[in-house]
Amino acid sequence: LPATMEHLGLWGPLIYMAIITVSVVVSQIPGAPLAVAAGAVWDPLLAGVYTIIGGFSGALIAYGLGRTIGPSIITVLTGKTLNFATGERYLGWMIFTTRLLPIFSFDLISYGAGIAKLSLPIYASATFFGMVPSTLLLTYLGDSLQLSGSVMVSLGSVFLLLFVGVPFLLHHYNWLNIKEL
Repeated sequence: LPATMEHLGLWGPLIYMAIITVSVVVSQIPGAPLAVAAGAVWDPLLAGVYTIIGGFSGALIAYGLGRTIGPSIITVLTGKTLNFATGERYLGWMIFTTRLLPIFSFDLISYGAGIAKLSLPIYASATFFGMVPSTLLLTYLGDSLQLSGSVMVSLGSVFLLLFVGVPFLLHHYNWLNIKEL
């Protein structure tokens, strides 16, 4: 794959971004291994940009599909309509947090946000800013054979702080405005 993508010249990144876009819209294609492979093919920062463009495009398409046809599919399948009482701010923070962790399915979250009729600006900003750190981590992981141990430890420490620190701060300062029972 790396040799093939490099020989495609300018078409390589465009094809890769299209594959990433499709991987989000068609849920069965995992995106994380593709991001790691991209980091091995291209400069990790460029690979990150390509992956973010493709992933964000796919996320917007999945959101749009969820918003336009999702509710009618749910009505046909269940005979019921869904109404979400959870605030948009809360959902936005949840999407941001799940995007930080590349273990959650971006595609299902995108479809769900559309079905929940989360506003596009909140969804798009939470998705974009949440996916940047994990995407760059994955592309740098693909390039890890060329990174020194201290750089890998530093990157790992930063992401550990994000994964532990962000939820702690959200809970401690109650930024999500969650009332305990």
